[in-house]
Order: sequence, then structure tokens, then C-alpha cells
Amino acid sequence: MFVIEAPGSPTPTVVQPVRRRFTRRRVARFVAPYLYLSPALLLLVVWTYQPLVQAVQLSTYSWNLLPTAPMTPVGTANYERLLDLPSFWGALGRTGTLILGLLPFTVVLPVVIAMASARVTGRARTVYQALVFAPFLVAPVAAAAVWRWLLHPGSGFLAQLTGSDRNWVYETSTAQAVIIAITAWHLIGFAMLVAWAGLAGISGDYDEAGRVDGASAGQIRRWITLPLLSPTVLFLVLTTVLLSPTLTFPLIDSMTQGGPAQSTTNIYYLLWDYAFHSFDAGLSAAAGVLLFVGFGLVAAVLVWISEKVAVHDD
Repeated sequence: MFVIEAPGSPTPTVVQPVRRRFTRRRVARFVAPYLYLSPALLLLVVWTYQPLVQAVQLSTYSWNLLPTAPMTPVGTANYERLLDLPSFWGALGRTGTLILGLLPFTVVLPVVIAMASARVTGRARTVYQALVFAPFLVAPVAAAAVWRWLLHPGSGFLAQLTGSDRNWVYETSTAQAVIIAITAWHLIGFAMLVAWAGLAGISGDYDEAGRVDGASAGQIRRWITLPLLSPTVLFLVLTTVLLSPTLTFPLIDSMTQGGPAQSTTNIYYLLWDYAFHSFDAGLSAAAGVLLFVGFGLVAAVLVWISEKVAVHDD
């Protein structure tokens, strides 16, 4: 059956929601990545940025942590008082000494050992890596108890081995070195695994090309392997600078409590001491804010150096 439309009659239009469906697809594509990121972003806001904002607010008050005590606004007085305290600058210097003392054990030695053991393959490699990584799995408090027993001046293993009754933990000349040594023992396995991962990411074609050109094994390591490993090395430097003062806190709190004579009090332990020993929450928050800003600038400089100096295998 045919329908003949009269001349001049309006043509029927069919509304197709093509544009609407296209808009929905664009919105879905835009929103989907943020939906996947939303749990991580929520945790980041709740556990990082919200406490940071609260710390900045608390640093402008004088408060002794008692719920019934009033919080008195003091402006920037906490920062001014903190910068005038010799204990702050002393703790900052000891933090720098700690980081410099750990760099050979968390950067240089792991890279050297990883390159020397690169030829270990098969099950032996797996067992070797597991044994090296084992100290990192030990709880710092448990490690502190064992090391304090080993370093006991009377009945400790080191005292019996050397025949000395020196108190390594509670002498100002050796306490900082003991903290550095135990932290290095704790972190060296993790650093070696990172170095091994960096070496595994370097293509073997460079090694073969160097051998074809007549380069020796030492020249290949010096001029090919080490430059390509530079991103890993700078990552180890960054993690040592940012994490090592934090990781030493359980050791210091369990073994020395910042002593003797504040010889092991670094900047992290100092701000905890201000808050929970001196009950000066504003001063502790001011120290935390300055610590965040300072280490943020150091991290930014290291990332900038990594972008300028590191050689990437593109």
C-alpha cells in the first residue's frame, strides 16, 4: 500500500538521540578515570592533606594537648621561638649526619653488590635475594631489642668478641653511629632489590654492542651500565633522604630515647618530644610544618636533578 503525500504537507521528522548518546559517552569517558582514582584520592585527602592543614592551623596556637585547656592564638610566635632554640638546629644537624652516614649503605654498597652479583641466576639468585631482604622484614622494635642485647657492655656478643666493656649505645661518641649501623642493616636489603630491579630493566643489547666494539667489562659497567642505572641511584638517594629519619624513630625511641645528651635526637624525634614530653603542641606542629616544607624543597631539587642528569633508556 502506497501513501501519497499531498504537495506542501510538512515532512515528518524523526528525533534520533545521537547527540545525546554522544554526550553521555564523552561524560562517561571523562568521569571513569576519576572514579577509579577516587578511593586513593579520598584516602590521600583524609590521611595526608587534612592533617597537614590541621598542623598548619595548630602551629599558630599555644596548647598543651589537654582537651579542657584553651587554645590561645599566637600567630607566628611558635616559628620564631623554634628558630631560636639551639635544640632545633642541633637536631637538624644530626639529621643531616644521619642521612650522610646512611648514603653509602643505601646507595653505593647496594649498587656495587647488585652489579657484582648480576651473574647469579636460577634458584640461587632467588635464595640470595630472600636472605638479603630478610632484615627489612624484621620489626624495628624487635630489631632494637636484639641489637641492644648484642651491644650490651657486659654480656653482649660484641663485648665478648672484642673483650671491651664499652657501652656503645649510651655513649655520646658512638650512639649516633650505632643508630646509623642498625638502620643500614635494616635498609640495605631493600636498596639491593631496587638496584637489582634497575639492572633488570637495562636491555642486554647495550652490553652486546659494547663487546662488539671491543669494550672491556669494566668499561661497559663504567660507561654504559652506570649511566643507565642513574634513575635508580637517584631514586635510592631520594628515598634515603626522605625516609631514613622516619625509619630511625622506633630505634631511637626503643634504644636511646634521644640520648645520651640528645646525641641521637633527630628532627623527627624532636617534634615528637615537643608534643608528648613538653606538651607543646603548637611548637611541635611548627616543627612539623617546617620539616614538611624543607624536605619538600629537597625532594623537588632531587627530582629536578634526576630529570637533568639521569640517563633514561628510551
